[in-house]
Amino acid sequence: MNKVHALLTKIGQINARYRTPRIAMSGAVRGSLLVLRLYLIGLVLLMVYGFVRIVTRG
Repeated sequence: MNKVHALLTKIGQINARYRTPRIAMSGAVRGSLLVLRLYLIGLVLLMVYGFVRIVTRG
C-alpha cells in the first residue's frame, strides 16, 4: 500500500511540473492536436467495440 501511495505522489509531482506548457502553440497546432486526440479515441472505441463483438459472439 505504501508503494502505491509513493507512486501516486510521484505522478502528482510530475503532473504539477508539466501543468503549464513551456512552449507557445498556435491555433493550428492546438486544432491539429485536438483532431489527433479525437481520432485516437475513435480508434480505441472501435477496438473495444470489435473486442466486445468477438467475445459476445463466441
